[in-house]
Amino acid sequence: MTLRNPLAMFDVKGKVALITGASGAFGMVAARVMAGAGCKLVLAAGKANELAAIATECRDSGAEVVEVNTRPDTEAACAALVAKAVETYGRLDILVIASGMNKVAKIDAMAPADFLAVMDANVTQSWLLARAATPQMKAQGEGKIVLVSSARGLLGHPAGYTVYCASKPAVDGITKALGCELGPLGITVNAIAPTVFRSPLTSWMFEDNDNAKAVRAGFLARVPKGRLGEPEDLAGPLLFLTSKASDFYTGHILYADGGYPAG
Repeated sequence: MTLRNPLAMFDVKGKVALITGASGAFGMVAARVMAGAGCKLVLAAGKANELAAIATECRDSGAEVVEVNTRPDTEAACAALVAKAVETYGRLDILVIASGMNKVAKIDAMAPADFLAVMDANVTQSWLLARAATPQMKAQGEGKIVLVSSARGLLGHPAGYTVYCASKPAVDGITKALGCELGPLGITVNAIAPTVFRSPLTSWMFEDNDNAKAVRAGFLARVPKGRLGEPEDLAGPLLFLTSKASDFYTGHILYADGGYPAG
């Protein structure tokens, strides 16, 4: 029956999705994709104005949305986010962990506190969120958890990325270990690993000036597809990993990168 109607495998209409970091570059893409696909949303972010804007946009597209102005930076905050989804909608089908941060500095100029802050935001908080969602998904007998990694999980970077390049392999490790741990329970755990894609933070790289062109050239020399990423390049992988189509996939890192690590 599935093969006769393969598009039904990608149907997430009515599913309950919790998205953290919803005001960030990846989180906004996730919110728009899940809203457009008919999910019921709990959107969480620390920036109140940006959170309100993306929540309004999703409501205007017809989605049911609850917004929570918080970061998942404590065990209690993560538990409260999961509880909010369950109290509002009765279950939690999808968790997209799009919260995180970066601080760029050469190693001799980076404060240890900054290193720890990035590791906490990218690694510890991802683990805490997955931990908070696990009991509910276990009780349901199913669930989809999607983390955000990066091509930097595979590759270094010369411009002060020691902490970011340390945090993303850790995210990959959580993804693989939890994929093994939770897979037998009907819960899939996967990660999307983009390279540079268009967002408010990277828009300068797409500009038509000498500096932007020089930076782009450095990246594009390694990208077989010959361009940087667009938000829609993340939509397909996200819909796949949050739908029934990916039921046999867990512990995977899905690179949305135009072939960057292969180049």
